[in-house]
Amino acid sequence: MKVLVIGGGGREHALVWKILQSPLATAVSCVPGNAGTQAVAPGPSISAEDVDSLLEYARTQRFDLTVVGPEVPLAQGLVDRFEDQGLPCFGPTKAAAQIEASKTFAKELMVEAGIPTADYAVFDDPDKAAAYIETKGAPIVVKADGLAAGKGVLICRERDEALQAVDDIGRKRQFGEAGSRIVVEELLVGEEASFLALTDGFTVLPMATSQDHKPVFDDDTGPNTGGMGAYSPAPVVSPRVGEAIMEQVMVPAVRAMTDRGTPYRGILYAGLMIDPQGAFKVLEFNCRFGDPETQPLMMRLKSDLLPALAACRNGSLDKIELQWSDKPAVCVAMTSGGYPGSYTKGLPIEGLDIQQPNTMVFHAGTRRDEGKIVSSGGRVLGVTALGADIPDAIRAAYNRTRSIHFDGMHFRTDIGRKALSYL
Repeated sequence: MKVLVIGGGGREHALVWKILQSPLATAVSCVPGNAGTQAVAPGPSISAEDVDSLLEYARTQRFDLTVVGPEVPLAQGLVDRFEDQGLPCFGPTKAAAQIEASKTFAKELMVEAGIPTADYAVFDDPDKAAAYIETKGAPIVVKADGLAAGKGVLICRERDEALQAVDDIGRKRQFGEAGSRIVVEELLVGEEASFLALTDGFTVLPMATSQDHKPVFDDDTGPNTGGMGAYSPAPVVSPRVGEAIMEQVMVPAVRAMTDRGTPYRGILYAGLMIDPQGAFKVLEFNCRFGDPETQPLMMRLKSDLLPALAACRNGSLDKIELQWSDKPAVCVAMTSGGYPGSYTKGLPIEGLDIQQPNTMVFHAGTRRDEGKIVSSGGRVLGVTALGADIPDAIRAAYNRTRSIHFDGMHFRTDIGRKALSYL
């Protein structure tokens, strides 16, 4: 089976790494990829958002399955275009990808399906959003309705901070057209977790639990990023809570999408807030594999991933079972100094050739330049390790992280710490 993976981040490197282990995979290409994927799954440097060129490449190479990593090409309708040309594709259609591309769409779906979520209001007019905040007060959450690379959610502790968020999103258009509508939500309190499930539109197959770390600095401080690290499993999602999430969130969401005439196939990702009693509400839905959650998930997955991906597209997911390692995994994101703001590119990376058992350095923002691997993005690497237990996985991940160097590099030092309170 010839497989095309679209994207160039750590998520895509982890997917490539896992797909290459399948005896069904005869060839794998990752486009546009990064220095890590180019070494094992080379492909041309085509932007993940250049659907026309991607379609031509896939048609010429006759791939048996295309796996889409990022949300933007999904929201652009890449799956629709590929399937129209007879090219099998893993991921939701443009209509179904609205579950991430529009927070308003997702909120309306949750209300219709009775899925627990935060109280909210939607505004096309920034002045009306500001007036609503004046009435509600703070703390409160202000979101850009559209895609903003994980950075369009602003948690505002003070009223003035929330009003500034409305100005930045709705008037200054800090996130472009993603801010054409503004969603204002109540602030939920608890512990966040990520819950991912494969679906073919009928069967919903949960993956192992995980937890992302969005803020750039330790103790969940600083601005939100695309993700500073993750671990799996997430102890906050107990077996009882996991069953309830399937019954109250994942299955109802997939059924509601079908009822709307937008059947959902691919990976469905719910970000949840869970309180100390185990009650939960959905913060958001994503229409793709999480990044960096995919890195520890792929390290823990014992089953062949490729048949599961194909089954989502073929409607045969009921025949798939997934087996997971009992060992936890921790991923630490190494970022460029200044991220998620401006940062320098082209910095040489040292220490990548060191080998450590049960550890993978997944590339994200990297490229090869005159024989050297250099930085080319905000999130540069995702150092991921399996361990006998969570403390062991944390030690292994940070041990490898500290053997890597590039100028100005930054990483959080507390990835996985929340899990320790459950031991």
